[in-house]
Amino acid sequence: MKEITDNTPIAKIGIVTVSDRASAGVYEDMSGKAIIDTLYEYLTSQWRACYEVIPDEQATIEKTLIDLVDKQHCCLVITTGGTGPAKRDVTPEATEAVCDRMMPGFGELMRAESLKYVPTAILSRQTAGLRKGSLILNLPGKPKSIRECLDAVFPAIPYCIDLMEGPFLECNEEVIKPFRPKQK
Repeated sequence: MKEITDNTPIAKIGIVTVSDRASAGVYEDMSGKAIIDTLYEYLTSQWRACYEVIPDEQATIEKTLIDLVDKQHCCLVITTGGTGPAKRDVTPEATEAVCDRMMPGFGELMRAESLKYVPTAILSRQTAGLRKGSLILNLPGKPKSIRECLDAVFPAIPYCIDLMEGPFLECNEEVIKPFRPKQK
């Protein structure tokens, strides 16, 4: 990680695990930790995780997303869990309810990537959207799938945040190479 020597702001990234059982302490949250570990591999710029483990309740998910964007000023919020077809899987609905605009390309790419590994990827309802100056991204719940999906979509995320006038996210290009158009 880069040492801060000027007034460079520390990027805040929200990590939200949506799981009834993990939030009740039935089992340890491995998914949220997988996201954090992956981001530490990807990012060389300073950042701080705003980490939450919450139940599969749409109102709670919405409140958490709003808090992370509006009050904690996260430039990126990544959720894990609640994207399947089960009755309690309501993360995409909560995301759509709080976003100003949706970014369907993220979900399309994640499903296409996951289909390389499992035919049930078509059951996943991952999505992404924008709230104010933040990107909210819904990932699946399994750590292996999280990494596969992040590897696929993360190259576009730093530039998306640039376009929303968020903090400049620098990456370890030996691990993940972000795409930013060349300046003329």
